[in-house]
Amino acid sequence: MTMLAAAVVVHDRAAGRVLLLERGPAAKFGQGLWDLPTGKSEPGEPVTRTAVRELGEETGLTVAPEDLSLAHVVHGPWGVEAPNGYLVVVFEAHRWRGEPCNREPDKHAAVRWVPTDALPEAMVPSSGAALRRCLAEGPGVWLAGRWSQPPAAGQDTPRPR
Repeated sequence: MTMLAAAVVVHDRAAGRVLLLERGPAAKFGQGLWDLPTGKSEPGEPVTRTAVRELGEETGLTVAPEDLSLAHVVHGPWGVEAPNGYLVVVFEAHRWRGEPCNREPDKHAAVRWVPTDALPEAMVPSSGAALRRCLAEGPGVWLAGRWSQPPAAGQDTPRPR
């Protein structure tokens, strides 16, 4: 079964910044890479509820489902916990409540605002592509490359064919 996940681009347009997480040394993948607040859907959970729940669990921010807008859809044929592929629905939020904090220090080394014109190069590839395309082009779909095999031990991302 394809894994369904949600990610949220918390975009502070007035300040020209987005909220990113740095994946920590104990993260299941992408250690040391920057990422969007992202997480897997529970069985039967609407993807908007996943986005709201994961954003709160990871950053402490609260967003109403009606304040989410579709930013991007990422489909990949294989993922660390998704041997049959994954689909990430990326939402954008311009309204939220609270101040961001690292609520999952076992998974994330940092949670911080990053200027949109200075995004880190070291990002989880699918999240980085979705974020950059969202900021530059608006809503869209990104079909991740096809990989001949899952990553070798110690690799964070699959090898392109």
